[in-house]
Amino acid sequence: MATTYKILGQAEPADTSNADLYTVPSSTEAIVSTIVVSNSTAGDAAFRIFIREDGATAGSENAIAFDTTLGANSQAAFTLGLTLSATDIITVRSSTGGALAFSAFGSELT
Repeated sequence: MATTYKILGQAEPADTSNADLYTVPSSTEAIVSTIVVSNSTAGDAAFRIFIREDGATAGSENAIAFDTTLGANSQAAFTLGLTLSATDIITVRSSTGGALAFSAFGSELT
């Protein structure tokens, strides 16, 4: 089994809808080591992060952060060690469009 260390996904949602940050490819497993959320604006913004098993609907039952406030011009890093299977999805959401950038780092096992 080959392991590839990489940036799994990066996104800056333009609106307040859910946006998929990373989908595990078929025949692949992933280990998400860290998710970073960065606020580059002068105002606070809230965010949500969902881990959707096999593409399940995003909701409070699969949220790892829910309406968490991030201060102006700051960042938060979550070191998690999440293990994901093929077709699992990391979905993010910002309370203010264009305010927050999300990055996921880890490895894919194929």
